[in-house]
Amino acid sequence: MTTKAYIAGVGMTRFEKPETRDWQYWDMAQEAGTKALDDAGIRYEQVEQVPVGYCFQPSTAGQRAVYELGLTGVPVYNVNNNCATGATALMMARQFVEGGHADCVLALGFEKMTRGSLGGGGADGGAADFATSPVARHYGIMAAAHGFEMSPPTAQIFGDAAREHMERYGTTPAQLAAVGAKNHRHSVNNPYAQFQDPYTVEEVLAARTVHRPLTKLQCSPTSDGSAAAVVVSERFVERHGLGHRAVEIAAQAMTTDTGDSFASGTCVDAVGAPMSRAAAEQVYAASGLSAADLDVIELHDCFSINELLTYEALGLCAEGESGKLVESGATTYGGRWVVNPSGGLISKGHPLGATGLAQVAELTWQLRGEAGARQVPGARTGLAHNIGLGGAAVITVLRR
Repeated sequence: MTTKAYIAGVGMTRFEKPETRDWQYWDMAQEAGTKALDDAGIRYEQVEQVPVGYCFQPSTAGQRAVYELGLTGVPVYNVNNNCATGATALMMARQFVEGGHADCVLALGFEKMTRGSLGGGGADGGAADFATSPVARHYGIMAAAHGFEMSPPTAQIFGDAAREHMERYGTTPAQLAAVGAKNHRHSVNNPYAQFQDPYTVEEVLAARTVHRPLTKLQCSPTSDGSAAAVVVSERFVERHGLGHRAVEIAAQAMTTDTGDSFASGTCVDAVGAPMSRAAAEQVYAASGLSAADLDVIELHDCFSINELLTYEALGLCAEGESGKLVESGATTYGGRWVVNPSGGLISKGHPLGATGLAQVAELTWQLRGEAGARQVPGARTGLAHNIGLGGAAVITVLRR
């Protein structure tokens, strides 16, 4: 017997440039976790399970973090799924609730990173020996198709995907830059964002090139931060009078790489477009919704090209039409959807373990009408898309 799962509370820290604040990962986790519990109006002693996501801290760092919330002896699960880690922790929480194993679960994610570009060898950042890397097959596709340049590996594989999209569909540098300009503009109204400065398309294009055609203002930065969500059963909602705040997890799916990720020999597929497309099909089928029913979307814009690829994977537009879509204004305020009202990874920041949960925090505020100056008018349905190389894609549909 299954039960519906709801998000009853969310919380997050401001995302910060590494080494900006004098804090440890348990400090940020305590802040985000406490905010989520307070938002739900419950005590940590009511939490029955705690999946905790992170990539850069040692084993059992999840316990070290949640012990700051309480020493209750509940199970703590340490989760690492590259950039999809936060959403993976949320998925575990939902499964515990829907499966009847718990009525109240805290999903927590955090990351304390170091300055500089993320390496390409997986979560450990080692870029020297791709032969033993978890993403060796992905980077092998890149090297075979484009060679290997002396630029940050993650920017390189996504930048090469952008080159492929441009060659195949005529996508322009200005259309890629429009993603960065939009998301930086959105972040102006987000007090949790690492960056809050607006930039024009021209300024995005003029920024330092990281890997052609991607400039610095089209790339997500390394970040410190934490986010959390309290996931509860329908029974818990009713018993504790949370119906006015609870947001339903209408559907959720995780996919990993299949042969489609590698068969074409393209970076577009190697960075996860087939995974995202398959996950979208699953959540639409499970929820009975389609792209046309969505109001607000938080998606994984680790680089501007990935936002364009995700438009296509989610069915916001036909394949190859995403550059024109963002250029038309369809994915910002006044358009058909508002995509990344938080500023997205590009401007809000990207502490790997926290990102997926921060997306869900933003959508929860949006669906409750609590997003302040960045509120999407009348938002009732939202979608979060969190993806990691290696690979995993998690899509969550929320409904109020």
